Amino acid sequence: MRHATCHAQPLAANMNRLQRTSLLTASFFALLGLAACGGESGSGAAADPTLGLPKMSRPSDWSEARAALGKQLFFDTRMSSNGEMSCRSCHYPENAWTDGKQFSQKVTGAMNTRNSPTLFNVGYQERFYWDGRAPSMEANIGAAWKGHMCGGDEQLATVVEGLNGVEGYVSKFQEIYGAAPDKDNVVDALCSFVRTLQAGGTPFDRFQAGDKTAISADAQAGWQLFQTSAACVSCHTPPLFTDLKFHNAGIGMDAESPDLGAFEKVDGAAKGSFKTPTMRGVAKTGPYFHNGSVATLAEAVKLMHGGGLDNPDLDPILKAFQGREALTDAQVGQIVAFLESLTPDLTFEEPKLP
Repeated sequence: MRHATCHAQPLAANMNRLQRTSLLTASFFALLGLAACGGESGSGAAADPTLGLPKMSRPSDWSEARAALGKQLFFDTRMSSNGEMSCRSCHYPENAWTDGKQFSQKVTGAMNTRNSPTLFNVGYQERFYWDGRAPSMEANIGAAWKGHMCGGDEQLATVVEGLNGVEGYVSKFQEIYGAAPDKDNVVDALCSFVRTLQAGGTPFDRFQAGDKTAISADAQAGWQLFQTSAACVSCHTPPLFTDLKFHNAGIGMDAESPDLGAFEKVDGAAKGSFKTPTMRGVAKTGPYFHNGSVATLAEAVKLMHGGGLDNPDLDPILKAFQGREALTDAQVGQIVAFLESLTPDLTFEEPKLP
């Protein structure tokens, strides 16, 4: 996605705009909620992972059979060159599809330099990785499989050869793709599964759909702050709670050789800019930011409310936040309570492998 250039405005003008946006957001959520649950609400119903979310566009050849096959592959350590690592090694369901670590280790023993992001709602994205360098999910997952789990082309070819020795996979690939497992249809199956990981049906979505008991009074107060004076919706735009754009928040820019992120990878992206992470599931995805440098959600809220970390390429939106009155501890707690209400159902049944 192209990065829209942001122009600094007086904070008061931003607040007026945000107040208008919050009214439109409320109307939009109401329509989504009624459409998704047929006008009914209640926390007793099974969580619908699409409640509160727009319709996801999937490839025309997407199928539940491909997704089910991809689910098996996602949890299978035979997908790695050492037979010990699977996609789940960095993306645990109970951690909102992250690993809870600052950085994960590759099959080669080398460490990644960026935090494992959530896989929730990545089917809505147009560019992938923290820096947006991959133009498709297929490019992202293919590169991660080869580089992180295999260690190179030769090792990947050996892993594919191993999959062709598993009768259960061979028969399924023939049934679904009309071909034996290869690097392309394996990636397609994985992408088909990842596109099912939607983070709707949260307590907040049920609240928006009419169940006013679904979230606490603190969470409701936090939602109001999030939309208005805290101005979080400037970048964490509902209903996905991300604008899918790339912003410099100053994180890591004080390093001797800072990570320049999306710069020269995404049109218009400034040095040190990274994709706005979704707030859906965020209570389970710490540590925070692309470098995992912030341990708690409360710390992250305070840092962003204060306008990030100053540097020459700081995003104009955050620049306008600097110097404003700090949130009280109670207000930080309310925003955190709201963010916790964006936690989807994390119960997940792992597949049986062939």
